[in-house]
Amino acid sequence: MSRNDDAAFWQSANNHLIRYGSPFDPAIIERAKGSYVYDADGRAILDFTSGQMSAVLGHGHPRIVETVQRQVETVAHLFSSMLTRPVVELAERLAALAPGLEKVLFLSTGAESNEAAIRMAKLVTGKHEIVAFSKSWHGMTGVAASATYSAGRKGYGPAAVGSFAIPAPNAFRPRFKHPDGSLDWQTELDDAFELLDAQSTGNLAAFVAEPILSSGGILELPKGYLAALKKKCEERGMLLILDEAQTGIGRTGDMFAFQRDGVTPDILTLSKTIGAGLPLSAVMTTPEIEQAAYEKGFLFYTTHVSDPLPAAVGLTVLDVVRDEKLVARASQMGAQLFEGLCAIKDQYPCVGDVRGRGLLLGMEIIKESGNREPDHDMGAAIMAEAFKRGLSMNIVKMPGMGGVFRIAPPLTISSEELDQGISIIGDAVKACVAR
Repeated sequence: MSRNDDAAFWQSANNHLIRYGSPFDPAIIERAKGSYVYDADGRAILDFTSGQMSAVLGHGHPRIVETVQRQVETVAHLFSSMLTRPVVELAERLAALAPGLEKVLFLSTGAESNEAAIRMAKLVTGKHEIVAFSKSWHGMTGVAASATYSAGRKGYGPAAVGSFAIPAPNAFRPRFKHPDGSLDWQTELDDAFELLDAQSTGNLAAFVAEPILSSGGILELPKGYLAALKKKCEERGMLLILDEAQTGIGRTGDMFAFQRDGVTPDILTLSKTIGAGLPLSAVMTTPEIEQAAYEKGFLFYTTHVSDPLPAAVGLTVLDVVRDEKLVARASQMGAQLFEGLCAIKDQYPCVGDVRGRGLLLGMEIIKESGNREPDHDMGAAIMAEAFKRGLSMNIVKMPGMGGVFRIAPPLTISSEELDQGISIIGDAVKACVAR
């Protein structure tokens, strides 16, 4: 009998845990190391989501372990107005990596950083309308949830006043097309802002966007889109907030995804990857915006603002990314992963598309009807089959979308481990197609 079938464990879980999203995986995870998590039977499960898209250095990286042990013994938490060297040093390091965004605020979660960024934008502009993409995910709290359109909008009462959405560009399912059938994103963007202007009361404060919409199905903003979006914002006196919770700290092959396009946002939020699995997030902005916010009395006083323990971890994350050359490695390993997934796509018509950048890729599952109709059942079956074979990967299942696997292994993953994961995906698809 499998130790994962511990009846007392699952009974206790059912009795006492609040269910907060998708069903729990059918395994009891006892430990994690490197690119694997290990269940109660000691079975190694290859982690193709880096935990919750966060563990960019894999699990239990020795330098992270050493930092946590050292910092806990030194100082982990203080009164919120007290400063420590790790906090100031991490702010300095991040500022050097993102020229123009020299002012930094450290918090705990992605939702919290987006709350702070939107709050700052509203205060500085004196406006209140916030725009996001129709398939966005910016968090489950307050205005972050109001700017989240991929899920979770029904049943919770009114969203924040002044919440607007525009369509996310989708090259696989283009709404506006060039004569050759490719996505005409400029016309789509122009149309979206024309409709937005018609609805706005003249109080557009900010646009918050992910460079690659992850929960929305790994939808990458096309080259040129970010510059055009920033121009739209500047024309209306809006600030551009980029949420790089999943794309920051090297995952896409650049330190920050926006750097590919040469477009610096007014405010940048980081989370997930900067803490490598521990709760750390950051808000970065220009000295001018920070000064204006300060003069207007910006308030974001939280229990864990500027905590030294996560800041020390963030410093170690940056050290490891630099020392192990993980930004370049994300490009190299990403190319290997992309090629392997495309080979599966070429073999099985149910794999409709492979897309993304670096080590943040999506594989979309569709019905074999020829019209790109989503196949949620097949996607769920492939995910379950892969898990049985020793691979954990996450599938997005949203209304109006296909089942899109979000594939984001640790940046430290080996070439052999990547090949293992690709092989398991191929075998899982083959098994499900054969049923």
